[in-house]
Amino acid sequence: MSAKVVITLADLETAVPLAKALEAAGLSNDVAATADEGRTAIRRDHPLLLVLTGAVHEGSAVSLAAYARDHEVAVLALLEPTDSERTERAARLGATEVLVKPVGTDDLVATVRRLAERRDLQRRTGIFGESTAIQEVLVKIEQMAPVNSTVLIQGESGTGKELVAKGIHDLSPRRGRPFIAINCAALPETLLESELFGHEKGAFTGAAERRLGRFELADTGTIFLDEIGEIPASVQVKLLRVLETRSFFRLGGVAPIKVDVRVVAAANRPLKDRVAMGEFRDDLFYRLNVLAIYLPPLRERREDIPLLVKRFVREFAAQHERPFPGITVEAMQRLVQAGWPGNVRQLRNLVESMVVLAPGTEIRAADIPADVTDGIGTLLPMRLPLGGGREGTPGPAEFEFILRSLMELRVQIEELRRRLEDRHGAVQVIEVRDPSLSAVVPVGSVGPITAEPEPEPTVVYRAGMTMAAVERATIEAVLAEQRGNRRKAAQILGIGERTLYRKLNEYEIS
Repeated sequence: MSAKVVITLADLETAVPLAKALEAAGLSNDVAATADEGRTAIRRDHPLLLVLTGAVHEGSAVSLAAYARDHEVAVLALLEPTDSERTERAARLGATEVLVKPVGTDDLVATVRRLAERRDLQRRTGIFGESTAIQEVLVKIEQMAPVNSTVLIQGESGTGKELVAKGIHDLSPRRGRPFIAINCAALPETLLESELFGHEKGAFTGAAERRLGRFELADTGTIFLDEIGEIPASVQVKLLRVLETRSFFRLGGVAPIKVDVRVVAAANRPLKDRVAMGEFRDDLFYRLNVLAIYLPPLRERREDIPLLVKRFVREFAAQHERPFPGITVEAMQRLVQAGWPGNVRQLRNLVESMVVLAPGTEIRAADIPADVTDGIGTLLPMRLPLGGGREGTPGPAEFEFILRSLMELRVQIEELRRRLEDRHGAVQVIEVRDPSLSAVVPVGSVGPITAEPEPEPTVVYRAGMTMAAVERATIEAVLAEQRGNRRKAAQILGIGERTLYRKLNEYEIS
């Protein structure tokens, strides 16, 4: 059996008991005494997880961790409780999770199992990324899959909503049963109703025979309704009845048809906005929004872009049998900084074109198409496509383009502000015409400026506070210090990420 976990032998006192405990828990594993043995095990077994038991500061461990990440293997690093320099270097490993010794064997096994199962879920669904936002999506998939409640997935086009729906189905008790997907925006009203519910022979002109609808075909399984916000009002009424009664009538039919179907719906624009505009029924929205997942756009998880690029390069180089030396650091930085209005789908298509059109050639920054890099490092694009009613007047599509550019610029400015604060401790804020935007310049360029230091989060005990209240205050303080980064907060608190999520729910901390 191929090993699911590879364990380095840098710390024998940790590695040997862990290997035995994992074997007893049903997780096959392999041990590696050197980095070369670790790479061999990764190539041979395609494991889910690499555990670095020690010596994470050494170059061999850093290179092995990078090799593991390039092969979609999660990395768990175990650190010594002392030596801050080693801790800092361990952070550069890009480890999926970091634990500080000593760690009990039971807790370590639980962490290894959780990380391995999470990586297995990513491989099965194709939803890859180490960002906090994507990890939260994976947690929700795990939580929602076992039940039958309706799920609403919201996110921009190209973010992978159908992958999430398929993942929910594949992890549910309905796996092995039908998974039927339909794009509601791709069909006109009359045809959409027939596609969903079917029709009887002679129900309308051209109905030469009975036809089963998607709901019947998905019986005992899952139906995925993509672009649910685009369905017309008449179909919304009938869909609401299906959700409430689990029955419907074919077009031209007189007998109700009962079905056992789980409904997963998706929308690329917030359905609440459509409800507010009167374009979508509020009662249908509440029936769909029992469980909700938000898929972030690629610009909100830029740290995942290098991982996705490497994954797509491997996939298309093998698929098209084209050698591909790689991408320069400068070119990768350009990809990370791009706006990606088409999200992961756009990135995937770009990588495929680069692999096909530039075999054997390393991609440089100048090779990145202009339509991808336009707007990087500029206040606004130099030219805007005008398509409004009169010459020179932007139409709705152009206004949406301008608004998206402004929002992306704001994100870039906030990121620049954070970097400058980290580097210099103070920034000069210069307001521009649009009050929603601001520009920042380093302190050194405008003379000495002293910035008021932000008060450090503190936990204050007051008479009568319970242990739970103290724990809640501690969690809130650490989250504030880490700017909401839950993974780092869990590491500082010395608890697992799943434990932190449970306590956030328990104390109703948003």
